[in-house]
Amino acid sequence: MRHTIALLVAWLFLVSASPVIRPVNLALITGDTLPPKLSDFRFFTDERGRYPNKRVTGYSLNTPLFSDYADKFRAVYLPPGTKMSYRADGVFDFPVGTALIKTFAYLRDPRMHVLTFDQVETRLLLRRKSGWVALPYIWNADSSDALLVRAGRRIPVTLTNYDGTRRKIDYAVPNVNQCKGCHDVKGALSPIGPKARNLNDKHQLETWFNTGLLDALPKNAPAVPRSIDTHEPVALRARAYLDINCAHCHSRDGPANTSGLWLDWNQKADVNLGIGKRPTAAGRGSGGLEFAIVPGKPDQSYLMHRMESLDPGVAMPELSRSTVHKEGVALVRQWIAEMK
Repeated sequence: MRHTIALLVAWLFLVSASPVIRPVNLALITGDTLPPKLSDFRFFTDERGRYPNKRVTGYSLNTPLFSDYADKFRAVYLPPGTKMSYRADGVFDFPVGTALIKTFAYLRDPRMHVLTFDQVETRLLLRRKSGWVALPYIWNADSSDALLVRAGRRIPVTLTNYDGTRRKIDYAVPNVNQCKGCHDVKGALSPIGPKARNLNDKHQLETWFNTGLLDALPKNAPAVPRSIDTHEPVALRARAYLDINCAHCHSRDGPANTSGLWLDWNQKADVNLGIGKRPTAAGRGSGGLEFAIVPGKPDQSYLMHRMESLDPGVAMPELSRSTVHKEGVALVRQWIAEMK
């Protein structure tokens, strides 16, 4: 009996001593302040940002944007009683109070039995009544919190490859104004990735709909392939890659719409996709080449010239990379080489 009472007392002590997990701070998302610490929002239940709080749901994209080989951990927070509104094309419609959370991290050493990631930054897109607000937070040295750095910063990163060799990257955290360079749709800040076609992996959207996070889901929801899935046709994989990496600017509604080079998934395979398209303005960007895409001839296509360059006046995309994405370049090169 005494033993049972002692166990009960010990259990009650542990319960009472357990920290109370407070909900996400919705007021900070919808308010007009700029919280100095990521932890102020309470998106995670631990200080290192590994365990999501209630209503914070992780998600992935079929084909993600390349950012200097960083791994990305994405999550969305929806206020209680709200849902995302499905759209067949374009980004889903998110309610006021939504937060899109994206943490950039690097695998410390892929040869280790236990994979460990070093977090670099967490970018937030907050849906306020006035529209979306972008805030970049940089993780401190011991990964105990991330601090708001609106001016951006360069962070040296050293990667260890599978063969043990190392590679250095001058990782760029964008400033608040640079965020608009990619997230600009018709002059307003907007998310890029959360579209039906890039979220549709045969189970993710169904789960969101069944759990009440998504308001509708038609049976014919569009889908793009994973660009790394070699079982899919090269042309589809390359188009999916260009759609997420280039079309947020190079589309009819993007900042580069006047270029006439539109690389979104739904664009027909015509001159606006780059086939036989001359540069809008002559200059170093074209590398002296006549057409964006010359079917069967990637070396004569200035699309490849810009993807393979690190020159700030030539390189495309302009932001989010300080290295050449060798795998992405190889995929687009193969696509052009196989064109007839």
